[in-house]
Amino acid sequence: MAASRPGGFTGALVLADGTVLRGLGLGAAGTATGEVCFNTSMTGYQEILTDPSYAGQIITFTFPHIGNVGANPEDMETTTPAARGVVLRCDITQPSNWRAARGLDAWLKARGLIAIAGIDTRALTRRIRDLGAPKACLAHEPDGGFDLPDLQSQASAWPGLEGMDLAKEVTCRESYSWDETRWVLGQGYGTLKAPKYHVVAIDYGAKHNILRCLASLGCRLTVVPADTTAADILGHKPDGIFLANGPGDPAATGDYAIPIVRTLIDSGLPIFGICLGHQILALALGATTQKMHLGHRGANHPVKDLASGKVEITSQNHGFEVVPESLPETVEVSHLSLFDGSNEGLKVKDRPIFSVQYHPEASPGPRDSHYLFERFVAMMDAHKGAS
Repeated sequence: MAASRPGGFTGALVLADGTVLRGLGLGAAGTATGEVCFNTSMTGYQEILTDPSYAGQIITFTFPHIGNVGANPEDMETTTPAARGVVLRCDITQPSNWRAARGLDAWLKARGLIAIAGIDTRALTRRIRDLGAPKACLAHEPDGGFDLPDLQSQASAWPGLEGMDLAKEVTCRESYSWDETRWVLGQGYGTLKAPKYHVVAIDYGAKHNILRCLASLGCRLTVVPADTTAADILGHKPDGIFLANGPGDPAATGDYAIPIVRTLIDSGLPIFGICLGHQILALALGATTQKMHLGHRGANHPVKDLASGKVEITSQNHGFEVVPESLPETVEVSHLSLFDGSNEGLKVKDRPIFSVQYHPEASPGPRDSHYLFERFVAMMDAHKGAS
């Protein structure tokens, strides 16, 4: 699965079963272990690499031309990337974009991210498709010296994502306020001037652009750590509560996140969840979740809104799913994947509570899913009017 290179190999991806894929090491030197997944997106690699939902994962890009728009300080979804590493088909291409501040290789090195190029990503993707996401150790050694048995041992010893609570690793350590709005051509990011709503966002690994989308609709945000108590959250007197995206097994948050959300459900406040927030909400409502064979990672996933019948082209990144048959009678499925029929959203019948599995802020449609933020705002309007 590797392309031959003059001068030897400086990168290796060693799977837990002993399979060795050799290539050109890029980015930072060193080793990293994690679950190998693939992402089919043609653009947005910097946003993908800084999405906290990728904690614990080595990302294989199926699109070969990664690096063509460079990297810049604006397209960051979090301050410190949580992904474990990057697997590429071709060498990183030189940037050709007016917004590029540096090349991707320099950006990877600055952030301690290990990468490998020269891998047959089509063959690797087919392997993942057929056998599931493998555990692996990714290594970049500039001198080309690898202890392959040790790398395999590291891959085998890594426990895997099932049962792993990663939300506590990527959540903020203390509460903070957010008022930055969406990027506008020629202006950059803006600042919320006249807030209409106060939203408490529980940070399980929140992407910055989700917060910007809420701020652009008049929401002043207080972002709190994942284990903040329900009493502290309600003490902020919010108009609504947002359950953020994040990584890991949603069931592993059961000792803290799920009880907190149960109490928030009983508060009667509008609640909106995305990705891991969607799964935690489902668990708090009495449903179950399970690990998927492949998961959904890409920017071309068709999702049907069952209420309107419209199909949205969505951006997704998740390896776990809500089991729709486990939803209680008070909850209904609102969105459905047209790829595999899996659950993509839910809503509570008698309360202002809903969530989606995908990422409406990522805009691959490009704005197919922005109505979800508007729906949340409308719920807060109605709740304020009724109280």
